[in-house]
Amino acid sequence: MPLRSDKELKLYYSIKEVADMFGVAESLLRYWEKEFPFITPKKTGGKVRQYRKEDIENVRLVYHLVKEKGMTLAGAKQRLKQNKEETVSRAEIISRLKKVKEELVSMRKELDYIT
Repeated sequence: MPLRSDKELKLYYSIKEVADMFGVAESLLRYWEKEFPFITPKKTGGKVRQYRKEDIENVRLVYHLVKEKGMTLAGAKQRLKQNKEETVSRAEIISRLKKVKEELVSMRKELDYIT
């Protein structure tokens, strides 16, 4: 069984960590919380947000629709309202394909280096 990194073992992530994951501002994440009620990080007594993996996946979904597909917030809301399951499924497939592409590019670079 492969060893897991420390990041995979964490239960909660700070808003800064999540913002860094997606290359967005913390204020954008707070705004998306207001616009998309399914993004619900836990808040501690001091109002410090703690994102769970489920919250991060929800952020990833909104990020995919708004930043990668170029949809407006209204368009993203409508898409999720119409068929969230299909949208989630498509976003997961695209994510997996991107990882495969990265791996193939890495392999090609190694082969170019060897030859």
